[in-house]
Amino acid sequence: METNKVKQIHSFGQSIWLDFIDRAFISNGKLKALIDDDGIRGVTSNPAIFEKAISSSDMYDSDIATLSDGDKTNEEIFFGLAIKDIQNACDLFAGLYNESAKGDGYVSLEVSPFLALKGAETFEQAKLLWKQVDRQNVMIKIPGTQPGLDAIRKSIAQGININVTLLFGLPRYEAVTEAYISGLEDHLAAGHNIEHISSVASFFLSRIDVLIDPILDEKGLGDLKGEVAIASAKKAYEIYKRVFSGPRWEKLAAKGAKPQRLLWASTSSKNPAFKDTKYVEALIGADTVDTVPLETIEAFRDHGIAADTLEQGLDKATEALDRVKAAGIDIDQITQQLEDEGIDKFNQPFEKLLQSIEDQKSKV
Repeated sequence: METNKVKQIHSFGQSIWLDFIDRAFISNGKLKALIDDDGIRGVTSNPAIFEKAISSSDMYDSDIATLSDGDKTNEEIFFGLAIKDIQNACDLFAGLYNESAKGDGYVSLEVSPFLALKGAETFEQAKLLWKQVDRQNVMIKIPGTQPGLDAIRKSIAQGININVTLLFGLPRYEAVTEAYISGLEDHLAAGHNIEHISSVASFFLSRIDVLIDPILDEKGLGDLKGEVAIASAKKAYEIYKRVFSGPRWEKLAAKGAKPQRLLWASTSSKNPAFKDTKYVEALIGADTVDTVPLETIEAFRDHGIAADTLEQGLDKATEALDRVKAAGIDIDQITQQLEDEGIDKFNQPFEKLLQSIEDQKSKV
C-alpha cells in the first residue's frame, strides 16, 4: 500500500494541523478520519472559518435559540457556539495529546478580532476563554500585534497555551519569542511548573507574496516572485534556532519548558501560476507545525512531495531578502501593511457572523 504523503511529513519532524473546523465535520467522523488516515495532529480556527461554519449550517440553530434566551450579547452567543465545537475537537485529540507528551493534539480558538490592538482586553478574554473551554489541549489565539505582545507574555505567565497569530515580519516574530520566554520565566518565578505550557508562533506566508510580487516585477526582480515569503520563513527558523538555545533558554528547558514552535499559516497558493502545494513542500522541517486548509491537504495527499526542505538553500534565502532590500523595497512596511489588512480580514467576517446570529435570533 502506498504511504500517505501527508502522514510522511511527520517523519521529518513537522506536525500538520487542519485549518478548518465545523460542527458537522466533527460529528460525521471526517475529522477523526483525518487524524487516523492523514496523521493530522491538531486544528486551528479563526473568525472567518467560524463565520462559514455557522452561517452555512443549521446545526447551530437550536444552540443559538438556547443561548439567546437571556441577555447575552451576540459575541457571547458566538463564543458559546464556538466553545462547544472547540471542546469536542479537543476531546477527539485528547489521546494524541497524551501520547505525544503534550507535543501535539491542540485546538486553537481566537480571541475577538475586535481586540487585536487592545492588549489589556485581549489578556482578560484569553483568561476567560481558557477557563470556559476547560481543556488542557486548547490554545488561545492572540494576534502578534505590538499591543498583543504584553497579553502574550501575561497569558503564558498564567500557564495558558497560546497560538500567536498574524505574524508577517521577522523583528515582530523575534519580539514574540521574547514575550514567550519572559512569560515562562514569570510563571516559574511565581513558583509554578512550566512543562505543561505550549505555544506556537504562526507565521503567515502566501499573503506576503501576493502583496510583494507585483512590486518585484516593477523593480526588475521578477525571478524572485513567489520566493520572498519562503525566504522570510527560512530566516524565521534561523531566529528560532538561535533564540531557543544558549544559557537563558537552557535554564528553562532544564525545568521542562518546550520551545515555542514556528507554525506556517496561510499555506494555500493564492497565485494559480504556482503549484498548489508549493508553500507546504518548501518548509518541511523539524520542530515546526504547518496548518493547512482541507483542499491543500487533499492536494498534498494526491501529488505533494514530502522532503526535508526547511534548511535547504538558506544562503539563497538571505540573498533574496538582500536583493529586495537593495531594490529599495521596505519589507518592514509591507509586513506592517499585511498585519493591518489581516486584522481587517478577520474583523469583516466577524461582523458578518454577529449579524447572522442577530438574524437567526429574530427567527426564533
